[in-house]
Amino acid sequence: MAESNRQSSDVAIVGAQLVDPASGREGPGSILIRDGLIADVHWGGDRPELPAGLQVEEARGLVLAPGLVDLRAFLGEPGAEFRETLGTGSQAAAAGGVTTVICRPDTDPPIDDPSVIDFIKRRARDKAIVNVLPAAALTKRLAGKEITEFGLLLEAGAVAFSDGANGVRNPQVMRRAMIYARDFDALLINHVEDPDLRGDGVMNEGEFASRKGLPGIPHEAETVMLERDLRLARASGARYHAAMISCSDSLALIRRAKEDGLSVTCGVSINNLCLNENDVGEYRTFCKVSPPLRHEDERLAMIAAVAEGLIDVIVSDHDPQDVETKRQPFAEAANGALGIETLLSASLRLYHSEQIGLPALFAALSSRPADLLGLGCGRLVPGAPADLALIDIDAPFVVDKRKLKSRAKNSPFDEARLQGLVQATWVGGRVVYRGEAA
Repeated sequence: MAESNRQSSDVAIVGAQLVDPASGREGPGSILIRDGLIADVHWGGDRPELPAGLQVEEARGLVLAPGLVDLRAFLGEPGAEFRETLGTGSQAAAAGGVTTVICRPDTDPPIDDPSVIDFIKRRARDKAIVNVLPAAALTKRLAGKEITEFGLLLEAGAVAFSDGANGVRNPQVMRRAMIYARDFDALLINHVEDPDLRGDGVMNEGEFASRKGLPGIPHEAETVMLERDLRLARASGARYHAAMISCSDSLALIRRAKEDGLSVTCGVSINNLCLNENDVGEYRTFCKVSPPLRHEDERLAMIAAVAEGLIDVIVSDHDPQDVETKRQPFAEAANGALGIETLLSASLRLYHSEQIGLPALFAALSSRPADLLGLGCGRLVPGAPADLALIDIDAPFVVDKRKLKSRAKNSPFDEARLQGLVQATWVGGRVVYRGEAA
């Protein structure tokens, strides 16, 4: 986090509606912050006694929750600063209530060496206003052939291992990676899409793709690789996380693995929770993502799985693209969409439609991703980091891509009507973002 934001101040946030996803508790209350940590949590509508001279933040009518932990975001550095930087990406994160970002390793050079991790940590310290933690490459040069030095990368500060937007194609390489990772208790995150089964597909396979004249991506491109990985996880005992799933067939595989006691978790992109294949419309390239937007029935199945807890985390899948890679015919345009700044407000669609309650929603956005990585954040308890988001969950607004803080503008939610504006974001007890209405 940037030098100017390291110092924290003591403050009491009073009169808020607290949401603690770790315990599933919500209700009126107040929080005291000291030295960058949550010092006390007071549940109840009465105003607590406060030390004299303490800074007081009045939060009546607002929701106070742990800041979001985003397990999957592309932040550009090193090598793609024209798409995003740690500075602009962290500004977008703070505006969206995201206080911890796990950056993807598919940079240039990739995060496959301790020196690159050191570079990211130093840049984040100087330029970022939220916590930025690197996921290291699972294979050297992201080539899918030789696994990286997990021990050295963990020692340097890696929090997980992934090849980013590339799924590990070779089952023998994945098997070796799982056996190696098990000895370090390291988390492996794989993008479950078989490139051979995907072929030249560019959107969900089905009637809509046929009517658009576009080649489709079948469910099997996801489920075949996922089932392979789950079998390898069973044999190795490794901790495995499917980065993003998008269809009910995958849910059945995850359910069976969890019922069998495997150390398996999964995520879903906010895009697959809030959008479906029809949003591609007249070849909207901002809606070309991986995994592709699926049929409405699959979207509803994903929402139900989040509410149940079968899907563990919701990610932004923040993937900024420059204008030239998106201003192409749909089949030729790059995959990827902005997501980090609108992650919370788009997720709140599920709350406002009464499909999921606030504690369950914030569990998928905050406490469970924090637990997966062994972080202490994501909960409202004394001693936890004061990484918090203060939200007006009913505030309506229209997304304007020109006002987004990301360097790129390829938001699939451009001109969408959303509810839920972040009024303030704290990281380590210090305000790093304050909304205009706050």
